[in-house]
Amino acid sequence: MRPPDDDVDRIERALGWRPVTFRSATPDRGESATAARWIVGGAGGRGRSAFVKIGATTRTADWTRTEARNYAALSGSFLPVVLGFDDDGSRPALALEDLSDGAWPPPWTTAAVGAARDALAAIHATPPPAHLTPIDWADEWGWPFVAEDPAPFLSLGLCSGSWLDNALPALIDAAAAAPLGGPALIHGDIRGDNLCVRDGRAIVIDWNHATIGNPDFDVAAWLPSLAADGGPLPESILPDAPELAAWVAGYFCAHAGLPSVPDAPHVRPLQLAQARTALPWAARALGLPPP
Repeated sequence: MRPPDDDVDRIERALGWRPVTFRSATPDRGESATAARWIVGGAGGRGRSAFVKIGATTRTADWTRTEARNYAALSGSFLPVVLGFDDDGSRPALALEDLSDGAWPPPWTTAAVGAARDALAAIHATPPPAHLTPIDWADEWGWPFVAEDPAPFLSLGLCSGSWLDNALPALIDAAAAAPLGGPALIHGDIRGDNLCVRDGRAIVIDWNHATIGNPDFDVAAWLPSLAADGGPLPESILPDAPELAAWVAGYFCAHAGLPSVPDAPHVRPLQLAQARTALPWAARALGLPPP
């Protein structure tokens, strides 16, 4: 399988050389009509390869442009090498170094967790680019949204209706007090499929959600997926953070039961996996009974 010829042309413009081999970078969603992700190789056995993503809808094209802009404004050991970008106004193509030889969690080894924490520390110490804005993720997409219509969340089977009724006041109050704001560069979407470890260094991809805020929020948003993938419990890395635990749990619990996102059909299953670990974390942090 290979991209359409016009996408091959876009990849060539981004890279400066024409690929002749193509392999889906994400077999479960690499050939989606909404976005294409490929590992491409050059001719002549020269060992050239690259990862390329192409935005195919308005939303994924905007994500790709945003990510390219963020890469252009950032530098650091936590970033992949950017090989090129092409935007014809229709389907932008972003080319990065081929990281398929890296270790992509899970499993999360002790070394991988340490590398990810080091990368987060380096991200948070990096001055934010001037074009980024402070975090502005509306709280109505958390527990207040669940309180207004609990059916989508309860359909997930993560707790009983009576548990939710009893816990909601504490969850809403704690999440409302969560310290999201701050001066640091934050990635906003750290997960195992958004980073790899190579030569002891974590390399972080998918920078279209970058913003400015509290670095602890970035860590808190990562921890449910870490636990879901067999890593340590959230409180072993971020203890004494009940407000952030409640906010993160509210975000995943409010979203996981909603209809699938056509541009990103993998998102709801990922959010459900994170809700399964975030909700018990919030309950433990707030001293609530287990859901």
